[in-house]
Amino acid sequence: MTEAKISPRIDLRQWRQFLAVAEELHFGRAALRLHMTQPPLTQSIAGLEAAVGERLFDRTKRSVRLTPAGAALVDPARELLARAQALPALARAASAGEIGTLRLAFVSTVGFALLPQWVRGFGEQAPGVRLELIEATGDAQLVALARGEIDAGVLLHAPGFAPAGLSHLRIADEALVLALPQPHALAAAQSLRLAQALAEPLVMFPRRILPSLHDALFSLYHAHGQSPQVAQEAIQMQTIVNLVSAGLGLAWVPDSVRQFQRSGVIYRQLDSADARVMPRCETSLVWARSAMTPALGRFVDFLQSWQGV
Repeated sequence: MTEAKISPRIDLRQWRQFLAVAEELHFGRAALRLHMTQPPLTQSIAGLEAAVGERLFDRTKRSVRLTPAGAALVDPARELLARAQALPALARAASAGEIGTLRLAFVSTVGFALLPQWVRGFGEQAPGVRLELIEATGDAQLVALARGEIDAGVLLHAPGFAPAGLSHLRIADEALVLALPQPHALAAAQSLRLAQALAEPLVMFPRRILPSLHDALFSLYHAHGQSPQVAQEAIQMQTIVNLVSAGLGLAWVPDSVRQFQRSGVIYRQLDSADARVMPRCETSLVWARSAMTPALGRFVDFLQSWQGV
């Protein structure tokens, strides 16, 4: 059995000395430049040549010349030393959240307006941080956070019901509006009262996707002596609006969904008296307390300044 050959260790100091000799083509001048005497420099270059397994310089009493092997190593050695020189700054930048990757999951409603603003603004503030964007429902985000597959998620919930056990930053608070098929009588009504909408069939998200808001809507219906007539469930808000367009029912959606302009769909707000009893919807950034990274910390700071906090 042949024993594995262990390559001799070469440190950065030897490459720095090699470049000095390669640029000066004179051991005496290179030694002066390096603030050392010539014998240790000569010994170090000899050790480097032994480690490389090739002569790097042709020496005579009158001249020093690079061999083809030595000439081939000049530019790579410069790059190596430059990269080594940059390492401390790189480490400081990573610790400050100026470079790195942030894996950010988000629900579809955030993609209508907030997300494009964040990507642009955070990109200007921290151009060295790569945002890896993953669209996912709230329940999928919680699973991904538990598995360490994402760094943070942006999800919807009823006010005061951010997921337990996670750090969170409330980003937005918005009303729910009613999405109706354009031919529906309520779409053209002069005013819209809650009682008029309660008996209508609904297109709605499953409870597992957004349990707190789902429960809040069901509680609203029950408080008014009604049971929601869910004609169809769908996961994504765009799909819900598309089903409304097809006449399958009405849908309560966050106000930000208005920006999804679907032909055949009208968005209506309740009259002010009824709007006060409607549940509201919050958007929060959530992350595991134990998994805060510098890049995530910088993103949290960005969102706080973006909100004017």
